[in-house]
Amino acid sequence: METTTLRVLPCGDTALLVESAGLDDVLALHAALDADRPAGVVDLVPAARTLLLRFDPDRTDVAAVERAVREACPRDVTRSGGELVEIPVVYDGPDLADVAHHTGLSERDVIAEHTGGEWTVAFGGFAPGFGYLTGGSPRLEVPRRPESRTRVPTGSVALAGTFSGVYPRSSPGGWQLIGRTDLVTWDVDRDPPALLRPGVRVRFVETTASADSGGSASTGGAA
Repeated sequence: METTTLRVLPCGDTALLVESAGLDDVLALHAALDADRPAGVVDLVPAARTLLLRFDPDRTDVAAVERAVREACPRDVTRSGGELVEIPVVYDGPDLADVAHHTGLSERDVIAEHTGGEWTVAFGGFAPGFGYLTGGSPRLEVPRRPESRTRVPTGSVALAGTFSGVYPRSSPGGWQLIGRTDLVTWDVDRDPPALLRPGVRVRFVETTASADSGGSASTGGAA
């Protein structure tokens, strides 16, 4: 990623907003800065085309943080050694047949594509604990539903555009629902509350029965 593609803007007195050419650049920059956090930077908040860096003004300043951004050496995020979470999924979602139709795959092939590779949480949004997962099979790119549902059950596993996601709680939603998990992805009594945080790697694992309610994630180190 060329540093000339970055636009670095002050955001209040204690943050910088980095605008990039796209999500791949955000992922790479986030991975580099998260692995070697610049002095004084207290939080990194990625989005689809931006990365917000919050810093402690008693420990650093705008110029130093911008310099760290421009000197960062982005890495291939799919090869990083971040936490790995395995999510057991029952693939019986109400939109599974529609996804198969959109993609030209069989339902079994949709499941194989979804479970066949590793995803990465690119950023969070929409609701607390909702992670936008990227890096899956390009064959699974599908549109949102024409009309959103007024209620999507907690634990629904879904697709929209190039992303996959897990609904952390019951809410309205317009993504294509392909399955469900009982794994708790948002718990205010857990530290940190969100299981699917930016940079976390994810593998979906097909199961024929739901995991126990409130089940724990299976985590691992570098792949």
